Amino acid sequence: MLVLNCSIKLQMLEKMLTWSFPESLKVYGAVMNINRGNPFRKEVVVDSWPNFKAVITRPQRENGMDDLDHYTNAYAVFYKELQAYKELLENTNTINWGQIFQIQGLQDGICEVSRTVALSKKVDVKTSSFWMVIHSDPDTLPDVRFRMDPKLTVAYLDISHASLLNETWSRGGNPRCQQYLANLICCFPSVCVLDDKGCPLSWGLTDQFATMIHGYTLPEHRRKGYSRLVATTLAKKLHSQGFPAQGNVVETNMPSVALLKSMNAQFLPCSFFRMIHTPFHLLAKPHL
Repeated sequence: MLVLNCSIKLQMLEKMLTWSFPESLKVYGAVMNINRGNPFRKEVVVDSWPNFKAVITRPQRENGMDDLDHYTNAYAVFYKELQAYKELLENTNTINWGQIFQIQGLQDGICEVSRTVALSKKVDVKTSSFWMVIHSDPDTLPDVRFRMDPKLTVAYLDISHASLLNETWSRGGNPRCQQYLANLICCFPSVCVLDDKGCPLSWGLTDQFATMIHGYTLPEHRRKGYSRLVATTLAKKLHSQGFPAQGNVVETNMPSVALLKSMNAQFLPCSFFRMIHTPFHLLAKPHL
């Protein structure tokens, strides 16, 4: 196991990961953020260098971490050889198995290996899967100019909006999530539609893996084109900064699926997997 902390090697890795799209997209987004200031204080672990067979991005070990915070304790994974990933995961120096954490990736084998290794570590695993989408060409994004109420403005999210986002996110509703969202707002691109009192009516923000997450419009303001405006503006913003405009959607969320199709989003052949790992002795704790 090697920790890549050389800026030249990290720049090389970023380029090398582009050769394995779309499966490497989650790790690629994390590495891009590391190479552009590392706002979420991540680091990269590989099985070998430069001919790596597995790579994991993880929180820096020297930073104090909340063992119950799976939002921040987040890992992204890409492998070329499944056995190399398994061996990297089994290495006790790679993952902190004593805390609640999540692993994200775009390869089926990640789920299989996570369950196998977790069982030996006495850790529970809950897996969620989503359709993965990407806006590969900003020129194909639709023109979203329309007559909007002059009292409304398009702006960035503010840290004061974290409470509202926490209340409306399906994964939220707790203090750890609110702090996580506040950190995302401070560190990564976001877009929202504000009313004349500065309250968001519709919004979208980006996470530590350069993925568009939590696109949402308040129920009373839906069917007015705000979601389309926010999503398109955020995708163009990400493209302008060199990031891939990637996102994920639940298969049964038909309004969001229809919106993405109308934006000419490319639905990728690989699914996005999120695995929440919880040590058996922490299962009874009110961490969610």
